[in-house]
Amino acid sequence: MSAGRDDALLRVDGLKTYFPVRGGVLLTAKSQCKAVDDVSLHIGQAETLGLVGESGCGKSTLGKTLVRLIKPTEGNILFDGVDIGRLSERQLKPHRRQIQMIFQDPADSLNSRHTIGNILEEPFIIHGIGDSAERSRKVADLLDIVGLPAAAAERFPFEFSGGQRQRIGIARAIALNPKLVICDEPVSALDVSIQSQILNLLLDLQERLGLSYLFIAHDLAVVKHVSDRIAIMYLGRIMETGGADEVYERPKHPYTRALISAIPEPVPGGRRQRQILEGDVPSPIDPPSGCPFQTRCPHAEPQCREQRPALRPVRAKTGEEHEVACHFDL
Repeated sequence: MSAGRDDALLRVDGLKTYFPVRGGVLLTAKSQCKAVDDVSLHIGQAETLGLVGESGCGKSTLGKTLVRLIKPTEGNILFDGVDIGRLSERQLKPHRRQIQMIFQDPADSLNSRHTIGNILEEPFIIHGIGDSAERSRKVADLLDIVGLPAAAAERFPFEFSGGQRQRIGIARAIALNPKLVICDEPVSALDVSIQSQILNLLLDLQERLGLSYLFIAHDLAVVKHVSDRIAIMYLGRIMETGGADEVYERPKHPYTRALISAIPEPVPGGRRQRQILEGDVPSPIDPPSGCPFQTRCPHAEPQCREQRPALRPVRAKTGEEHEVACHFDL
């Protein structure tokens, strides 16, 4: 399901998240780390937007900013028509019910001193929902939805496998019936044999509950499997966005092409021409001038070092929107 910007559940415009870099005896701010640098995107009702990029590109920081675990430096985060980026903590509380997050490492995101029942009951307590008996029933229902027995409520996180702990993390994220869930690399810490089970659970919950997802990952093959649209992020900026099939089969940006070329070919004997990226992602403290990708791009021209390209529409075979931040039609 795809939605335009105007009727989107979430619309982000010009979002920036900068962190001060301090130094000296007085620890004064010497520069800024531009983790998220002028990002605009949108997510529709019951839609999944996949966000892909190498480690250090700002994906997780963007996700945490959208749920206001990190305060944005600049820009708008419009959720259901309300700019939650500008709300105080008190004003933000009712909106937190509608945006939840699944973290990459379930072991770190679950309090090891609490039972699973306590962990899943906590959101209801914070928001004043139900009495003790009703909350216990809701906890049992959540465990059933994610495929765990009711008896799991009496156990502690260390008693479960990684996949089971991620199911508990998912149960906690959907406890308050949110509209949008930020999935921050929810399967990257799991064994390959468990990843498909968690992905299928997320897809089943989306169909059952009408959830929207921002699915953050570095694996384009996984993202294509679960996403309606894909956004490619590099050094805090969106380099390309469009329908999942369109971006995967007809990538326009050199960075997207390099990411796709690195995906193993599923057909025995099949070969995909590998495009090797030289060097590492530059530091967001001192990003390159012009196009952020120009230091690693095989097609870079003087214009790329002088001017930063804006996202512009390109013709898509499917008729859906497809945008790329590149000066050239490659």
